[in-house]
Amino acid sequence: MSRYRGARLRVTRRLGDLPGLTRKSAKRAYPPGQHGQARRKRSEYAIRLEEKQKLRFNYGISERQLVRYVKKARAQEGSTGTNLLKLLEGRLDNVCFRLGLGPTIPGARQLVNHGHITVNGRVVDIPSYQCRAGDVVAVRETKPSKQLAETNLAFPGLANIPPHLEFEKTKMVAKVTGRCEREWVALEINELLVVEFYSRKV
Repeated sequence: MSRYRGARLRVTRRLGDLPGLTRKSAKRAYPPGQHGQARRKRSEYAIRLEEKQKLRFNYGISERQLVRYVKKARAQEGSTGTNLLKLLEGRLDNVCFRLGLGPTIPGARQLVNHGHITVNGRVVDIPSYQCRAGDVVAVRETKPSKQLAETNLAFPGLANIPPHLEFEKTKMVAKVTGRCEREWVALEINELLVVEFYSRKV
């Protein structure tokens, strides 16, 4: 199974705030389960695993996909952790989410899957499509697509659009001017722990 379809608040209670997964906030501040309120000392492995799971659930990717992204990030120049976050932020479903076209990343993924989004004038229905500098992302010129995007734009998941995306709200057209900078990543995460988690496995 490529993505999580279970209870989202259960995940946020365990891992903390995941803006890409859900906009709801849990009423209980402790992890779910029988031993959720028990204070336990976590091992270094458990801490790294938790950070890795944050990435997986927030961006809605499978373990196999994340391993692939880690390998790509290693092959690029610069910090592997920062490169990894930039690759995940460059996914088409995430770009749509950051523009406010989807309330969450799963919502934006559905928008892409159903053919409501175009890239450089062509319909792209692959959520993992990697957006590059110069790409023009737009809502398809059909009434259902426009109505759906307008509804989502009224209540965006995140308030601020990162500077690497230039968005004309009236035309529902955005241009990707570069890669997302580290400080504009909405998820609170220590990406170095994710790299350490995979250092012995990949």
